[in-house]
Parts: sequence; C-alpha cells; structure tokens
Amino acid sequence: MSVTEPQSLYAAREPIFPRRVKGYYRRLKWWVMAVTLGIYYLTPWLRWDRGPNLPDQAVLIDLAHRRFYFFWIEIWPHEFYFIAGLLIMAGLGLFLFTSALGRVWCGYTCPQTVWTDLFILVERWIEGDRNARVRLWKSKWDARKWRLRLTKWTVWFFIALATGGAWVFYFADAPTLAGDLITGNAPSIAWATIGILTATTFVFGGFMREQVCNYMCPWPRIQAAMMDADTLTVAYRDWRGEPRGKKHQNTTGDCIDCMACVNVCPAGIDIRDGQQMECITCALCIDACDDVMTKIGKPRGLIDYLALSDQDAEAMGQPAKPIWQHVFRLRTILYTTLWALIGIGLVFALFIRADIEMTVSPVRNPTFVMLSDGTVRNIYDIRLLNKNGEDRAFEVSVSANSALTITLEGQNGNTVTVPANETLIQRVYVSAPPSDQAATTEHSPIRFWVTDQITNERAHKDTIFNGRSIE
Repeated sequence: MSVTEPQSLYAAREPIFPRRVKGYYRRLKWWVMAVTLGIYYLTPWLRWDRGPNLPDQAVLIDLAHRRFYFFWIEIWPHEFYFIAGLLIMAGLGLFLFTSALGRVWCGYTCPQTVWTDLFILVERWIEGDRNARVRLWKSKWDARKWRLRLTKWTVWFFIALATGGAWVFYFADAPTLAGDLITGNAPSIAWATIGILTATTFVFGGFMREQVCNYMCPWPRIQAAMMDADTLTVAYRDWRGEPRGKKHQNTTGDCIDCMACVNVCPAGIDIRDGQQMECITCALCIDACDDVMTKIGKPRGLIDYLALSDQDAEAMGQPAKPIWQHVFRLRTILYTTLWALIGIGLVFALFIRADIEMTVSPVRNPTFVMLSDGTVRNIYDIRLLNKNGEDRAFEVSVSANSALTITLEGQNGNTVTVPANETLIQRVYVSAPPSDQAATTEHSPIRFWVTDQITNERAHKDTIFNGRSIE
C-alpha cells in the first residue's frame, strides 16, 4: 500500500522585480522619499538653544534624565499624556486617511515602503532594469553575478548602517555620540541598537520586502474595517478595459493585456483582479497604464484613483460623484473632528501648564505630634519640580483660618533652592498653637503656597491639618 506524502504548507517566495516607471505618482513618491529620509537622517543634528544646563539638541529623547525635548517643548515623565495623545492622534489620522484614500500611508510614507523603494533604486542602478535583473537571477553564479551582488549588498549595508546609526542619535547628543562611535568609546547599548536596526533594515528592505507587509504587518487585515465603497483607492475600470486582448486583436476593451501594471507593482499583484490585501496603493500601476494608454491613443485613467461606488454609474454612462463627496462624508468628518479635538486639547494643556509643580504628602505615622507646651505639629513632604533652566529659590508658605507656622527642615527661613530641571523633596513642619482652632479640630483644611522668588509665579496644593479632637 502506497503512502501519500503530506502536502507541504510552505511555499518559497517568488522574487519580484519591479520595472522602472515614470509618471506623476512615481515623482510624488520620489519627493516623499527625499523628504522623509531627510527628516529622519538630519533631525538629530538640528540645534536649539534652551539656555544653560539643558541640552541644545532640537529633538532628544533623554532616557537618562527622563525627558523628551522637541524644539521649545519639554515633556516630563508625569506628562506622558502628551505622548499618549500624539499616539492617539496618529492612530486617528491613519484611520482618516485610510477611509478617504485607502492605504495611502502604506504606499507613500511607511518606513518599509520608503526603504524598500530606496533599496530597489540601488538594485536597479547596479543590476539594471527588470529584464536584466530577471536574467541575472536565473543565471549561474559566475564572477559577474558575484561582483554585482556584492556591490549591491555593500551599498545596502551602508544604507542600513546609516539607518541604525541615525536612530541612536535621537537618544543622545548626536555630535558627542558620533565621536564616541568613531573612537570606539560608545556604550554597548548603542552598538547593540545599531547592529539590530542595521540587520533588520538590510533584511526587510533588501530581501523580505512585500513579505513584511503581507505577513508581519497587521494593517492590511485591519484596513477593511476602515474602507467602504466610497473610499478613493487604486482600482481598474473593468467596464472599460474588458474584454481585454492584444492590440491587433478585435476586442472592445481598452486593456491590451500588456502586463505593464503587473510588471511595475512592488507587491507583484494584478490590480485588474480587483481589490487585494497585498495592494499598498502606491499607484505606480496608474503611471504605467497611463503611459500605455497614451501610446495607443486611448484615454488615460483605465487604472486610477476611484471609488467602487462609482463603477456601476460610470459603466452606465453616468458621471461619478465629485471627489469632495467621497472625501467629506460622515466617517471622515467624525475622524477629523475627534482628531482636531484631541489636538486642541493637547495644545491647550501645553500652554496652561505651569513652570512650577508641587505635590504635598502628609506623613501619616504619626498623624500629628503634640509638643510639651500643647502645640500640635504635622509633618509634610513637599515635592517641588523646577522646570526652569536655572536654579530657583522658592518660598513656602501656608494659608488657613488660623495662626499656623511652618519650619523647613535643613533651611534657614521659609525659602528653599531647587536645582534647574530637578525635583526636590522638602520636609515641612506645620505647627498650631494650643488654643488655635486647628489644634483642637480633628481635620482642618489648609493650603500650601510656593512662590518663585524671581518671577513671583505661584502654585498651591490643598491638604488637611490633623489636630487633637476635643469631645
């Protein structure tokens, strides 16, 4: 009895060799690539003067001191809600653009797309266009093939190395870290980070490419919930193109089955088969098809940005909806409103935050101390945060409907100096005379005030003074 071999569930990757194409969307992608890569590589080297005792790097994630600097904005650990708000805005922005224009993020600005485009550009420069690369792939490993491959891999490696190196510059002073890297004195975490990011960029952009989008990224599977029939996305006008056939054949459709749209696709799909998960909406197939339509004297736009809801109307000779009706609809208006509200809230919170922040923590063990003369004393720990770029002297006072007095541990008088951009915990003793109401009442509200001695800016916190209870 013969035994049937189990069918393998693994399929080897079929390499994709996109052909070079020219057109509006290809030029747009070149500009997006140049701008995004320029921002990524150059931002750590921008300087911003914040005064003494503060870093002058415009964008810096200072993990050692738990700060995030973005030009004139400084985010402290307890202000992480700003980062959370920005992440929520980014998510809503992704939902908005996907609902309006499909996977426009994936096609133009996703890092995987940008670096893959760059790696393919290098590959085309060294090995030639599509046909030359296909022949090279199928050829034996001779001296020429090794030379071309090693040259390409070397350029890829340096691009990947620059990518990993640029990332670590966001977490330390860029010129200083660059000098340490050159002299070999950089910390081990910097070397490890550069090594990991170099390897992932080299592999993802050079070898895995569309597999990262298809198998590793969750967005292709989520996008269906963001899109509907009114979403403008790259699509094929089958009512106009079918039945397809070669130019010399007697067909009624405009599509001559030249495969130009397939040959330029970085995902290797045929857009004429309809909407597919693998499509990243890069629109290169539009450029390729428009070029062919121009050459054969047919109207451009056989493949174009269009909404599926317009397909039936166009097939019956009716005009499509105006673009603004597809862009401005209930879903996109809702996303835009939520996005704007969160943005306005973050800007408002950013401008109303004070340069002085304080917290008051009563010492609970014991809740109060009675001195020999009957004075009742409470102990508090006041946490003062000085957000200024210089040391500041702060006066601590207390207000209440009583004759309370305060003493600062280790200080002469009621003034304490807090170092620049530092947090200081000051122990404070508050005393109530024996005959004062606060001393004879179990709980009395009081308010601590902190005053900046230079700007006279004030901050306050309310708390409770614990006294002895008299039945």
